Amino acid sequence: MSEKYIYDLSEGDASMKSLLGGKGAGVAEMMRLGVPVPDGFTVTTQACIETMNNGGTWPAGLRDQISDALARFEERAGRKLGASEKPLLVSVRSGAVVSMPGMMDTILNLGISDESVSAVAAEANNERFAWDCYRRFIQMYGEVVEGLDAHIYEDALTAMKQRKGASQDTDLTAEDLKELTTEFKQISDDALGGAWPSDPREQLMRAVEAVFNSWQNPRAKVYRKANHISDDLGTAVNVMQMVFGNRGETSATGVCFTRNPSTGENALYGEFLTNAQGEDVVAGIRTPRPLIEMKEVLPQAYGELVDTMHKMETHYRDMQDMEFTVENGKLYMLQTRNGKRTAAAALKVASDLVDEGLIDKEEAVRRIEPDQLDQLLHPAIDPGQSATPITKGLPASPGAAVGAAVFDADTAAERGEAGEPVVLIRFETTPDDIHGVLQAQGVLTAHGGMTSHAAVVARGFGKPCVAGATDIKIDTEAKTMTVGGITVHEGDTLTLNGSTGEVFNTALKLIPPRLNEDFLKVVGWADEIRDLGVEANADNGTDAAKARELGAEGIGLCRTEHMFFGDDRLPAMHEMILSENDEQRQVALDKILPMQQSDFEAIFTAMKGLPVTVRLLDPPLHEFMPDLVTQALKVQEMELKGADPTKLAEERRTLAQVKKLHEQNPMLGTRGCRLGMLYPQIPDMQARAIARAALAVLDREGETVDLQIMVPLVHLRQELQRQREIVVAAVDDELDKAGQKLDYLVGTMIELPRAALVADQIAQEADFFSFGTNDLTQTTLGISRDDAENGFLGWYEAQGVVKRDPFATIDVDGVGQLVRMGTEKGRAANPKLSVGVCGEHGGDPDSIAFFQSVGLDYVSCSPFRVPIARFAAAKAKLAQADASK
Repeated sequence: MSEKYIYDLSEGDASMKSLLGGKGAGVAEMMRLGVPVPDGFTVTTQACIETMNNGGTWPAGLRDQISDALARFEERAGRKLGASEKPLLVSVRSGAVVSMPGMMDTILNLGISDESVSAVAAEANNERFAWDCYRRFIQMYGEVVEGLDAHIYEDALTAMKQRKGASQDTDLTAEDLKELTTEFKQISDDALGGAWPSDPREQLMRAVEAVFNSWQNPRAKVYRKANHISDDLGTAVNVMQMVFGNRGETSATGVCFTRNPSTGENALYGEFLTNAQGEDVVAGIRTPRPLIEMKEVLPQAYGELVDTMHKMETHYRDMQDMEFTVENGKLYMLQTRNGKRTAAAALKVASDLVDEGLIDKEEAVRRIEPDQLDQLLHPAIDPGQSATPITKGLPASPGAAVGAAVFDADTAAERGEAGEPVVLIRFETTPDDIHGVLQAQGVLTAHGGMTSHAAVVARGFGKPCVAGATDIKIDTEAKTMTVGGITVHEGDTLTLNGSTGEVFNTALKLIPPRLNEDFLKVVGWADEIRDLGVEANADNGTDAAKARELGAEGIGLCRTEHMFFGDDRLPAMHEMILSENDEQRQVALDKILPMQQSDFEAIFTAMKGLPVTVRLLDPPLHEFMPDLVTQALKVQEMELKGADPTKLAEERRTLAQVKKLHEQNPMLGTRGCRLGMLYPQIPDMQARAIARAALAVLDREGETVDLQIMVPLVHLRQELQRQREIVVAAVDDELDKAGQKLDYLVGTMIELPRAALVADQIAQEADFFSFGTNDLTQTTLGISRDDAENGFLGWYEAQGVVKRDPFATIDVDGVGQLVRMGTEKGRAANPKLSVGVCGEHGGDPDSIAFFQSVGLDYVSCSPFRVPIARFAAAKAKLAQADASK
C-alpha cells in the first residue's frame, strides 16, 4: 500500500501540523470547528521531503493521488477545473510546519483560462472581475511556476495605467484588463518560446511542484537560517477553492490579529481592502484600511469576523494571525496561526493570558522564545531631543534605528555584514529582500500597511519598521529619496522611530532600554522554574552594575587582562614586560597592584553579596607590546635619522624584548597559567589585589562578595597545584595582616581538551570548574575562530556542511562531549565541585539546553544576554521535563 500523500481538509486537525503544515492543519481545524473555510485538500510535507530526497522526482503515486483528490474535490464543489460551465478555480499555497510568512510561493486563480473566463464573468455578472482574475493568474503563474521576471508584467501594468490615466489597479475597466491579459499572455509566450501550458490540470501539477521548489529558494533558506528552522521539514501544499475579494465593493480581503502584534494590547488589529485579493494586502501594493472601518463597509461580515477571532484565540489559547476573504458579503477564513509578535507583545500577551486564566505560568514561558527578549534590550530615541520628522508613515514595528540610507537589499546585506548600520528604503519589500532586512538596522517603505510583508518580517526579527510613508518618492536608479523638498542620497543618515512612524534625516541620540512590568513579571516566572544559575561576564564596575540590574546572580568571569589596555595602564605593563630581573619586575608589579585593586573594588561594590569569579591574567604578553615588524622599522628609522641615543636605546630594549616574547603561535604559547608558572610574582600580585579589594569593600560596605579566583589554561594537575599554592599564600597573608577571615574558592577554567580528559585529576586541586567553551571549541576543532568565521566557516554553513556556527552554538557531538566528560569525571573525584560555563555559549539558548542536560550549576554570559539566559534556562528545564514524560 503506497504512502498517503493527500488529505482532504475534512480529514485533518490541528494535531497534524508536522504532516499538513501549519496552514493545512489550521484550516482543517477551523473546518472541524464549523468556521467557514473554502473546501480543498492538502499535499503533505512528506511528499515534499521525498521529492527533495529524490532529486526533484515526485514519489510514486503522488500524481495519481492528486488527481483522485481533485476528482473528490470537484464532486463536492459541483464544479470542474477549467470547465467552460461552472468552472472550479483554486489557490495553491505553501504551508510550512513552522510559520515562514511570505518566504514561499502562492498561485491564485488557477483554473481560469480562455475556455472558462466567460463562464466566470457570467456567473459573477461582473466581466471586470473575471478579467482581473485572469490577468492576476497569468502574472502569478508566470513568475512562480515558469520563473519569469516579475518586472516584465509589472512594467506592462504600469504602462497600461499610464495610458489609461489610472492611479490604481482598480481604476482599470474590464476592457482595459482584457487588453492587459492579452498582453500578459503574449509576454509569457515570448519569454517561454510559445511553451505556455494551457491545460489547468497540468498547471495544477506544475504549481504543486513550484511550491515544493520554493522550499529551497534563497529567501526561504535565509529565513530558516536566521530562525534556526531545519531544512529537512519541507512544506505542505494546500489546494483550496478560490473565494474572491475582488468581486466588487461588497467583497474584500484582509489580515487580522486577535491582539496587537506590536504591543500585545488586547484590541482589534488588522487591515482590509475592498475589491482586492490577498496578495494586495501582504505585498503592500495598495495601502489598506484599518479593520475597524470594515464595520461600516461590511457590517455583517465584520461581526462574524470578530466572533471568529475570539473563538479561535480561545480555542488555541494564544494570539492568532488570520487571513480572510469576504465574497459578496459572505465571510471565509483562509488561515489561522499563532501570530508573529514583538518581544514586548509576546510578554504582554503571555502575562494577560495567564491573568485571564487561559494558560499557566509554565505555558507562558514555553511560548516565548528567549532570543526575542533581545529586542527589548536595544536603545530607543531619547525623548528629550527635539527634531522635526521629514515624513511619517505607519508604526509597523517598534524601536529605533539609525543608519545610512540604502535602496536595495543587496547593498543593505553587503554593508550591514561589514558592520555598517544601514536603513533599507524600498517602495515595498518583497520576500526576496529578506537578506537585506536581516542586515539592516531598520526598514522604511513607501507602500504597504501594518500587516504588509515588511511589517511582519521586521517584527519577527525585532527590526524597527516604518511602512506606507506614501509621500516619499524613491528613485532606485539615482539612489535617492525625495520628500517635501528634501533629498536623501544613499549613505545619508536617517533615524527611524518604528514606534511612532516618524523618519528624521539626522542621527538622533538613543537611550538605553527600559524594562517594563511585563518583562519583569514573565522573566520572574522563568526564575521560579529554572535550575541553572545565571551569572555575567563583566570586567568593570559599570558592566557589573548593569549585569546585576538585568538579574545576574554573580560574575562568572572577570577578565583581568582587559583592565590594562588603556593608555594610563599600558606603561606599567610595558615596564613589567621589559623587566630584566625579578627585582625590576616587582617594582612594576607594585605599580600595577593598586590599579588592579581599584578595578576589583568597583566590581565587588556593584556585586556585594554575590559570587564573583576573577580569572588571573590570561593572554600572551605580546598583546601588550608593539608588533615585531612595526617596532623593528621604528628602530631602523630612528637609527637612520640619528635619534636621541637615550630614546633609541629604550626602543632597542623594547625591540629585544618583543623578539624574545615573539612566538609562532602565541595563542598556544606562553599564556594563562604558563605565564604564572614562569613569573610567580604575577599571580601573587593579582591575588593580593583581589584580597585587598574584597577587604576594602567589606570594611566600607559591611559586606563583600563571595570570592572565587580562577586559574586559566590548565591542562596539568601540577599547574593548578602550584598556582593554587601561590594564590592561597598571598590571600591568606593579606587576610592575616588585616586580621580578617574571608571564605574564598580557587578553581580553574577548562578550555583545553586534555583538561576535560583528565578532569578527575585536576578536580583534586579545584573548588570549581568553569568551561571556557570559546577556547575549548578552538582547541578541540583545531581552528582559529577569527580566521574560520571570516573564511571557510560561513561557506560550511551555507553548504550545509555544518548546521550552526560552533562558536555561536556549542558543538554537542564534539566539544559538548568534552564538557559532559569533564563534568562527570570532575564531580566523581570531587563531589563538592561546582561546574559552570563562561564562554559565549553561556548566553545561547540552544547551548543552554545542552548545559541543562549535562547538569551544570550555572552559565555566565555578557550582561545584556542575562535575561535571555534566565529565560532559556527555564525553557530548557521545561523541555527536559516534557521529554521525560
